[in-house]
Amino acid sequence: MAQEIVIRSERDVARFVNTQPTSKSAIFIVLVALGGIFVDAYDLTSLGIGVVQLRTQFHLTPFAVGSVTAMMAFGAVIGAMSGGYFTDKVGRFKMFMLDLIFLVVAAIGAALSVNIWMLLFFRLLMGIGVGLDFPVALSFIAEYVNERKRGGSVNLWQPVWYIATSCTGLVILPFYYFGNFGDHLWRIAVGFGAVPATIILILRYKFMDESPGWAAHYLGLNEAARILEKMYGVKVKVEREPTAKKQDVRIIRYSEIFSPKYRLRTFLVSVIGITQATEYYAVGFNLPTISTRLFGSAFIYAILGTVFFNIFGIIGGFGGVFSTNRIGVRRLAIIGYTIVVISLFSIYFLGPRLPVIVTALLLGLFIFGHSFGQGSQGMTMATLSFPTRIRGIGTGFAQGMTRVGTICGFYFFPLVVAKVGISKMLAYLALIPLFGLITTLFIKWEPVGQDIDEQDSDARLALSVGDSATAGSRGLKK
Repeated sequence: MAQEIVIRSERDVARFVNTQPTSKSAIFIVLVALGGIFVDAYDLTSLGIGVVQLRTQFHLTPFAVGSVTAMMAFGAVIGAMSGGYFTDKVGRFKMFMLDLIFLVVAAIGAALSVNIWMLLFFRLLMGIGVGLDFPVALSFIAEYVNERKRGGSVNLWQPVWYIATSCTGLVILPFYYFGNFGDHLWRIAVGFGAVPATIILILRYKFMDESPGWAAHYLGLNEAARILEKMYGVKVKVEREPTAKKQDVRIIRYSEIFSPKYRLRTFLVSVIGITQATEYYAVGFNLPTISTRLFGSAFIYAILGTVFFNIFGIIGGFGGVFSTNRIGVRRLAIIGYTIVVISLFSIYFLGPRLPVIVTALLLGLFIFGHSFGQGSQGMTMATLSFPTRIRGIGTGFAQGMTRVGTICGFYFFPLVVAKVGISKMLAYLALIPLFGLITTLFIKWEPVGQDIDEQDSDARLALSVGDSATAGSRGLKK
């Protein structure tokens, strides 16, 4: 006989999710959500494998190279800033479907581009899809997993990211050896993104439902009860449907994440997002190019170097997942920043005297530290720091700030390398994670282990009681 539970308020829905073992259905939902992150990561980095080919084929200057790679980040800023808002306004499920349609169309269009302007347009469209997907995917995971496993589950997006970036090299290998695509291999890498996007789109449409927390706040307890019964296999009884709930259903205030209660958290996740994205996209995205300079100019070294370095990211990402609850996301960021700063300065100061393999290992250490620490913590901290009703806005803003860092990183590599070379570029770059480290040391906010929805509910209840008392006293004075 199915377990029967009674819900009387949004808090009951949140408490049930927080205390229940994650059901098999919910685990599947999380995996499908992470599938979207896989597509996002693949699309954002797939062009990196073919930058050398693209530069030759379209006769691009360093600035034009930065523009082609950064265009997707510009789109992601647009998608994230608007997508976070609409994720809270219209729901997680509708946005889940829309963003993948963007990604399927954009991947095919980019692969078939006949000139640089067509490629720029579809890269922009692809970026909008990625920007839309990130806030809703992480919000979904946070709202389907119990409190004890939430931090690690949200952090799973980081190893999935590096698995996806490794696939940009693996996808190309058979075409490199057995095809005759010449300078068009980059089209295969970019266009392949439509395949996993289509698969995830079908799975989302067939198996996913709305987040129970969002449904409870915006659609009412009866709809939340239906979702809980479907996902957890329990019998849910609604004893009281709150009145006037539908009146505020579309009132979403973007400014709330800058209110006194949340502004310090917003600032911290913004700094982490910008700094980690700048460091990653200045180095991580350009690993194929760096590999050809380290190991040899043949295109095969770009492919194998990408896979080699991303293995460090996979290891670091899973290390962060298993360490989240014990260490906390803030300390993970501190550790990651420290490793990244040390590795970058080591390459700069010791680089000319280091064997190639040692330089490669230091770059691998950079990727490991980034993945283990701050690489995931900006978005993870944002997801865990805001309550369900404004989580989309919070994660959307954090994703927007991350993409500002992405744009900086995309331009930083080609322009600075062209001016001063790779070695000095890495030294200048080290100042960025150093700033992130100092900020994270001074702002001591840690969301792991805190029930943000419970705190938010208590705060709103206290505010409501205070307003009622004020209104009552005014009435007595009259």
